[in-house]
Amino acid sequence: MKLGTMLDSTVLRDPEKEALVYGDERYTYAELRDRALRAARVLENNGIVAGDTIGIMTFNVPGFVFAAFGAWYLGAIVVPVNHKIQAPEVKYTIDHSGAKFGIVSAELAETARAGAPDITWLETESAAPSSFDSQLEAAEPAEPGDFTDEHVAQILYTSGTTSAPKGCVHSHRNISQVATLINLNMGYHSDDRYLICMPIWHSAPLNISLVPTVLTGGTIVLQRAFHPVDSMAIIAEEKITTFFGPTIAYVAPVMTAKKLAIEFSDYDFSSIRRWNYGGAPIDRSTAAMLIDAYGTDQFFNLFGMSEMGPTGCMLRPEDQLRKAGSIGRTAMIGNAMRVVKADGTDAGPGETGEIWFTGDTRMREYLNNPEATRAAFEGDWYKSGDIAKLDEDGYLFIVDRSKDVMIVGGENVYSLEVEEAIIAHERVADVAVVAKPDAEWGDKVVAFITTADGRPFDVEELRDYLGDKLARYKLPREVIITEELPRNPSGKLLKHKLRGEVAAG
Repeated sequence: MKLGTMLDSTVLRDPEKEALVYGDERYTYAELRDRALRAARVLENNGIVAGDTIGIMTFNVPGFVFAAFGAWYLGAIVVPVNHKIQAPEVKYTIDHSGAKFGIVSAELAETARAGAPDITWLETESAAPSSFDSQLEAAEPAEPGDFTDEHVAQILYTSGTTSAPKGCVHSHRNISQVATLINLNMGYHSDDRYLICMPIWHSAPLNISLVPTVLTGGTIVLQRAFHPVDSMAIIAEEKITTFFGPTIAYVAPVMTAKKLAIEFSDYDFSSIRRWNYGGAPIDRSTAAMLIDAYGTDQFFNLFGMSEMGPTGCMLRPEDQLRKAGSIGRTAMIGNAMRVVKADGTDAGPGETGEIWFTGDTRMREYLNNPEATRAAFEGDWYKSGDIAKLDEDGYLFIVDRSKDVMIVGGENVYSLEVEEAIIAHERVADVAVVAKPDAEWGDKVVAFITTADGRPFDVEELRDYLGDKLARYKLPREVIITEELPRNPSGKLLKHKLRGEVAAG
């Protein structure tokens, strides 16, 4: 199904249903469709035709939704641009994607134009006569374009945790299948109200929050940006039923409430049906704390990646404590999953392998990167690069990224295992472990550490601390103290930057 057709179908079912809420702004599904077709006309008036690519770099505002669906009606390709990146990173995304045009929040316009000065950027959140918002109000609705659902709809740029970001190419059919699969697995309904307060340019809020809600005819409530107090208040005010965020989005409100002497139990979460989280599993103590604080066990860990739309597998509420730290046991309904050992056979209980996925949500390719595409695919299977160990019941526990596995004296060392041992030290605030080539051992373990007290951390002190926790070959042989570890806006470590620092020094 084309994404514009998806919106059309919802409009036919219930045109007056509330579709989009942003503060005092409220739009029905009929009004959302009207503005999307007006947006398509704005794009046409600015020279965009079917097959052209546009960048959208905004906060969580209606302009993003209007522009995205306008592009999809027209047959243009949407590149969601991280609103936190700087000019050189904007340049990379726009140049690599071949975007010819951009929509940008007024507050971000200077950065966008500095990074990509050769394309036109229309501003949203602006009343200027030339702005996207003003042109939208003046435009006549366009006619939907003539193309099939195999037409490219999105180019999603990866987190860039192991290399430069890669563009995942997804068709309309891919993304409509993501919406169908998510609704099937999560049981969304037309009476759901989904709060999007995480960055809408990210593949998860975009494709597992916005698009599935449009498919079912639920209501999207946009918050310009997450705030640990304000987001909780919006849940009560708007009777939110579904929330998505990384672990920090759940922990931060609890910690902030304590800091501000707010009774967390005073927040009204009675309307919530699902607390969805992603980015990383939650350990048992954190899971127990959150279940107690939020007064429910209805937490769902959604594990996926941009290459799959993002879909993958899921840890359900009944397993949050029993299998804490796991990402689930099987693929979401609609996908298939394997855990593949180095010899190409499937891993069994107690064994470790790489997670592979397949299904109709899988990307077509990495844009302009045939080498990376070939490396990522094995027939119909996408090789995620995530290494997992299966427990006795077949539940998956991530142990590392394939590029983060170190081989020390012929033995595999998983960086996550070493990091978890180090972070338990009271003086360690943050840690990342990478390999450094070593002529004698193959790799040697290097730990980047941010200390809680700001004082140096000697490698021998660390090795002594870890001596009864890890095998000797797993112990760091070098410690580098840093004020802050490089992370992307999703909180994922950018280990390729640390590897570059190690290689250079």
